[in-house]
Amino acid sequence: MSDLPPCPECGSEFTYEDQSLYVCPECGHEWPKDASQATADDKPVVRDANGNELSDGDTVTVIKDLKIKGASSVLKVGTRVKNIRLIEGDHNIDCRIDGIGAMQLKSEFVKKA
Repeated sequence: MSDLPPCPECGSEFTYEDQSLYVCPECGHEWPKDASQATADDKPVVRDANGNELSDGDTVTVIKDLKIKGASSVLKVGTRVKNIRLIEGDHNIDCRIDGIGAMQLKSEFVKKA
């Protein structure tokens, strides 16, 4: 039988090697061969429009007028957003903006304050 480890996500034994990764064909999960590369707290690095690394709790400033989907209002340039939280996905900043409420932003439209 194969000496490859089972998938840590779904437990499938049908994993295969792809360069420096193991891949599960059933659920699509990929993880590094070297166990020292993987940690439980691995988070993707999120960078602002200027390339500065963002982290939870940072304050950012909006660099472009942004239309708010489902509303007739606009988030203006220069709006400061305090205490952001980083999440996975296309819109990778979760925040609460005074006067508007909870929303998600893309990191490419903000700069670190």
